[in-house]
Amino acid sequence: MKKYLLSFALLLFTLASFGQKNTRIIGTWLTQDGDSKVSISQDADGTFVGQIIWLKNPTEENGSHKLDKHNPDEDLQKRKIIGLNILERFTYNDDEGEWTNGTIYDPKSGNTYKCYMWFDGNPNKLQVKGYIGFSLIGKKVSWTRVVGDA
Repeated sequence: MKKYLLSFALLLFTLASFGQKNTRIIGTWLTQDGDSKVSISQDADGTFVGQIIWLKNPTEENGSHKLDKHNPDEDLQKRKIIGLNILERFTYNDDEGEWTNGTIYDPKSGNTYKCYMWFDGNPNKLQVKGYIGFSLIGKKVSWTRVVGDA
């Protein structure tokens, strides 16, 4: 009986550890340039998404909200930048220790890139790499977890 209880306890510990590893990306992140904050959450389907929740300069010179004016789809150019989903469809790859198969949208250019994210040992520094085609060529940035956010 003790053997079964020990096995069950180890199974629960393993499952809990996997869940923590998988969801440690959840939280609010300050982008590398310090111009925006992105809130990463998990959707009902289990994928991870990210939304701009703060801008250092949220308005244009005329006082109007900054809009997604560089989006190639004219119908989307009227969207506010704050509230914009920029990370889509990320899944956790346990073998690689990365969140992969997602995309990142750059509202400054209107371009969407393939993307993956990971930690280099520091759970408060998220490495984000966007690329076109092959992941060897692309741009890597580091985002910093907002203090006090889980």
